[in-house]
Amino acid sequence: MEGDVMSTVVVSNEFRSPLRKLVRFFQDSRDNWKQKCQEAKRQCKRLSNQVRAVENSRAQWRSRAEQFQRQVAELEQQLAELKR
Repeated sequence: MEGDVMSTVVVSNEFRSPLRKLVRFFQDSRDNWKQKCQEAKRQCKRLSNQVRAVENSRAQWRSRAEQFQRQVAELEQQLAELKR
């Protein structure tokens, strides 16, 4: 309890504004900072999920493209054999 009194005395000597205004200002500041941090976290998670989805999609398309390239090579080989 003594620590609270000392910090109040120090605060009241440091700042010229009334404590009620300072408390509200610091609470609002903290709340705004938390909100900003949470929004950044949400955006980071959203972008991370988007990157993962794009990478998966890209891997699927690459797999399909490779499969079609193999199929084209087989068909070209069959065509070459038929031309002989």
